[in-house]
Amino acid sequence: MTGWQLLTTTWEWYPSVIIGCLLVLLAHLAATRLRLEAATAWFAAGVVTVFLALVSPLDLLSDDYLFSAHMMQHILLAMVAPLFFVLGLPADLIRKALRWRPVAVAERLLGHPMAAWFLGNGTLCLWHAPALYNATLENEQIHIFEHMTFLVTGTILWWPAFNRVPELQMKPLMSVLYLTLAGLVNGVLGIFFSLSTEPYYAPYLKPEDEHNLLPLLRGQWGLDPLNDQQLGGGLMWVLGTIIYLWAILLMVVRWYRLPDTDSETQRSVA
Repeated sequence: MTGWQLLTTTWEWYPSVIIGCLLVLLAHLAATRLRLEAATAWFAAGVVTVFLALVSPLDLLSDDYLFSAHMMQHILLAMVAPLFFVLGLPADLIRKALRWRPVAVAERLLGHPMAAWFLGNGTLCLWHAPALYNATLENEQIHIFEHMTFLVTGTILWWPAFNRVPELQMKPLMSVLYLTLAGLVNGVLGIFFSLSTEPYYAPYLKPEDEHNLLPLLRGQWGLDPLNDQQLGGGLMWVLGTIIYLWAILLMVVRWYRLPDTDSETQRSVA
């Protein structure tokens, strides 16, 4: 199989993913009363990101062949799509949901910066423990559960900094610190895999190769289990850092746009 054939013939059109993504998008449009605004575009981008992560050739490669593909999938599901979802929830919709007591209690507990930080980063680290990681490759139900936890805890992680309700947001300076520390966790994990000297995940050592991809991956692309693992670490480290730097830049811009309270006070006194 050639690289072009891989990109064009190995899409896996799971009905559950297609129907699930459509229902989530339609539910969002219904909740926002079909308002076409920036938040809607962000939310739609999140749905498209999840869709591509789960039906494109990336899913086949991550399930059966490449740690690096799995890391790319994790970046999309744990970092990119959740950020888009948080940015895609309008403030009025959030306020309306918070009128329901269970939602308000959940937001108060899970939306606390410390709880959100530990849940998001703890989930990311936990699923990369070899025993759990290998279990996801060997059991589809565990794998689905892993993806769901990435989406949920990733959304929780971004929530304190990027939700659209001002009174629920952290101050920009605290958000910068929060995001910097989260980016460090992701970076350290990526560096750990980049510097690894042995492969940690048994299913990638001798794939069954039902799709006859090993000649392409091992031969033409030169991705043996070790340098594939190192490449995956590099993707996590570099791409993750870029995502967090972009998020921090947004926070700095928000901070810059805040009114100068000292100047306002002086004007009001005068």
